Amino acid sequence: MIAWPAARHADAAPTAFVHPGVTVSKAQLDFARTEVNAGAQPWKGAFDQMMSSKYADLNRTPKPRATVECGSYSDPDHGCTDERQDAIAAYTDALAWYITRDDRYAKKSIELMDAWSAVIKEHTNSNAPLQTGWAGSSWPKAAEIIKYTYTGSWPNSGRFATMLRNVYLPEIINGSHSNGNWELSMMEAAVGISVFLEDKASYDKAMAKFRTRTAAYVYLSSDGDLPKTVPGQNLDTKAKIVSYWQGQSTFVTGLTQETCRDFTHTGYGISAISHVAETSRIQGQDLYGTDVGERLRQALGFQARYQLGAAVPGWLCGGSLKLGLGPVTEVGYNALHNRLGIAMSNTQSLTEQQRPAGTNSLFVAWETLTHGDNPS
Repeated sequence: MIAWPAARHADAAPTAFVHPGVTVSKAQLDFARTEVNAGAQPWKGAFDQMMSSKYADLNRTPKPRATVECGSYSDPDHGCTDERQDAIAAYTDALAWYITRDDRYAKKSIELMDAWSAVIKEHTNSNAPLQTGWAGSSWPKAAEIIKYTYTGSWPNSGRFATMLRNVYLPEIINGSHSNGNWELSMMEAAVGISVFLEDKASYDKAMAKFRTRTAAYVYLSSDGDLPKTVPGQNLDTKAKIVSYWQGQSTFVTGLTQETCRDFTHTGYGISAISHVAETSRIQGQDLYGTDVGERLRQALGFQARYQLGAAVPGWLCGGSLKLGLGPVTEVGYNALHNRLGIAMSNTQSLTEQQRPAGTNSLFVAWETLTHGDNPS
């Protein structure tokens, strides 16, 4: 068995939070801004892609509502798409502000955040936890950039913080026993919100759940004959574990709990792992050198290989995979390959093939711009 380093009390909040510090740091923003302004690729192309998207439209009208009701697969969709996309737009506008220093984008980001913080009260129906996780992952990324870099004023920032604390955090902080991408996205939101709120207790709780879920989401051979499980899910027999892993009974390093479901949901889980690891690194605790980094590396490589077209063996998901990983590789690839020097040939090929990485319109956006070959 491999003994992974504890990474300085694996789940402990920093003594002082770093801002902006949710997924993207000031140094990373500065690097992206310099490259875009120099017309360097792939950053300039990624910036142009972002600026031509609907999310950077200065005429966007926010569509807040008091109750966002989201059923399974967003049916019914009463504000679900509007909320997620307004949150991504707020983040997009915050990035646009940072790179261009055009006040109009900061003000639009603030307008979107203010519109929702004035109105929303709750998320309801079966997809409420996931919806809250998705939207709650984008809001603090926008808020961190605006609060800590915008030179103008944001009078309602306190109300926005109250919204995150009262409407979002309670819905996600206790986790989920659904498919692993749910809890990983929920913990991504909880960690990001905790950074913005400077809430050490919530940060610690979310990070502990994240560590447990990540270990149960990506299999390593060092885990033993069967994948790790999350306490409380009662996956106490091999048959139950195989069922939870979508009928897959052969476990190999890099396989995820949702690989045999489809690559799209698997991509959500992998992306959330990378986002939390990146936030943690910015906050002074580098998880990439722990089992989190190893699981992320192996998950990226395993999925990338088949996404690139490798033949699917009969023992894997019955010999058939549903591809569609999404724009989710930049953060993990940059951290593990560029920063730590680990060879990741399949992930590198897929990452370069997909550039510039856009948005999945749920909670992932513009990561070639923010993290592509970013040394900071």
